Amino acid sequence: MLTVTSLTKRFGSQPVLLNVSLELGSGQVLAVLGRSGGGKTTLLKILAGLEAPDDGQLYLLGQDLRPLPPNERQVVYLYQEPLLFPHLSVFENVAFGLRIRRVPEPEVQAQVTAMLAELDLLDHARKAPHQLSGGQRQRVAFGRALIIRPRLLLLDEPFGNLDAQTRADMQQLFLHVSRQHQISSIFVTHDSREALTVGSRFAYLEAGQLTSFAARADFVQDPRTGITSELAFWRSVEAQR
Repeated sequence: MLTVTSLTKRFGSQPVLLNVSLELGSGQVLAVLGRSGGGKTTLLKILAGLEAPDDGQLYLLGQDLRPLPPNERQVVYLYQEPLLFPHLSVFENVAFGLRIRRVPEPEVQAQVTAMLAELDLLDHARKAPHQLSGGQRQRVAFGRALIIRPRLLLLDEPFGNLDAQTRADMQQLFLHVSRQHQISSIFVTHDSREALTVGSRFAYLEAGQLTSFAARADFVQDPRTGITSELAFWRSVEAQR
């Protein structure tokens, strides 16, 4: 579905992405793990059309993305901050993409109501964003993204501002929703447990260089991910109890 080949990006003399290549199949979630400053956000911004690459190829369903402006790519980019419209209700935030596409009102009502029910937000439909919790606002952002059926969903550490329990709940919700709608996604995070939870495929991005893994076990065993040492630490803690 998505093919990225030899993607390169520099800011001045500073290389940010170096010959990055990846493939993503329909309905897959590619979890990209990496530390801050490794190029994860730049990769997503290039895919979304918010940054231009210096070199490389980007194809989505066989279509060259490079000449397309962001609004024609059918790609949605979700940030850590939900960025909802403060003057619109939950219902109208989710309905926004349908309305600008001039979807008939009965269809808007039906689709948005169904989406809010799926996200457990029906009781909050008439509330303003400031009346919601952080997790609820992120659910609204998901609903607004998914209602337009994007070809590709990009997630930039979307749960980083949430408390541990809400973050875990949102990870499970994301898994449910992405499977239900068969949305292809790239999910970047610096949390190895989150990567393992949400990903169906895995990659590691460090200093602009991307390593893709053929299997979950290869991802876990690579020392750069830190997963093996973290597991060993928790085993030692349990042994001392």
